Amino acid sequence: MNLCGIKHNSGRYTIRKICKPGNLILTRAISIILCAVLLAVLFPEHAFAASKSTEQAARKVFDAKYYAEHNPDVVIVNGDNPDKLLQHYLQYGLSEGRNASATFNAHSYRARYSDLDAAFGNDWGRYVRHYVEYGISEGRDATPGAKASSTSASSDSGQNTLLGTYTTKYNANVPRAVNVGIAAAGINGVVVQPGAEFSYTNTIPARTVENGYQMATVFVNKEKVKGLGGGICQVSSTLYAAMKTAGLPATERHPHSLPVDYLPEGWDATVSGQSVDLKFVNIYDKPLMIASSANGGTLTVSLYLVNK
Repeated sequence: MNLCGIKHNSGRYTIRKICKPGNLILTRAISIILCAVLLAVLFPEHAFAASKSTEQAARKVFDAKYYAEHNPDVVIVNGDNPDKLLQHYLQYGLSEGRNASATFNAHSYRARYSDLDAAFGNDWGRYVRHYVEYGISEGRDATPGAKASSTSASSDSGQNTLLGTYTTKYNANVPRAVNVGIAAAGINGVVVQPGAEFSYTNTIPARTVENGYQMATVFVNKEKVKGLGGGICQVSSTLYAAMKTAGLPATERHPHSLPVDYLPEGWDATVSGQSVDLKFVNIYDKPLMIASSANGGTLTVSLYLVNK
């Protein structure tokens, strides 16, 4: 019979092999399991340290009431339990660009600080931990949207140069507002390299129920009907309006079949499936960043040159 045991010797844990030759695989397997158990017992604070540290940091910036009010699609599926809302934020909302509160959005935090972007990339949990551990005391700005601060994305700081911006209004108390928020978060913080082409349709989350989109009014052949994701065209249209103020031409753009009430004629841009899209090429010799925020019925899209 092959056995491996553990004994305590002078305050230290040691592995004692009391095995006879044979069945070496089983013996090694038992040894590995016992070592793992010992590590978990002796150093429990290291188990799942990364996920726990992110959750602990998120609890300091997460406002469950705010999250529920601004994400009714999440409430429909998960209810308004604070713990369930936090778990949704950690699993989905963080990477989707949803606001944790009125004072923290990881995508905005990344967009404002090139040093964080270079260090963390798409590891969204690290932005949360950095803000809680260092950013707050350093006076860094993580509020939703691309607002300028002394060290943020602004022409004065020398980091980013504003090319153009545009703001439109929407009703924040209807399902359509959910779609506006999802699409706005989808393009926020996106960086287009020199010579690269941006596709609105391929950038925002796919229009599915799983991604949180709601049924709302859409234009089809000059008629108003209900469709999944109605409202995302206001984001594409506001982006196009920002492009016009920046003097950035579209490589593909289509007007709505009916007038829209949030923009002047000729300033809108509709999208539909994969065949009707809004696209542009970054004509500059520097990266171009899109900043987008949708809060309380106000949608703002801005375009910046990233000065590195």
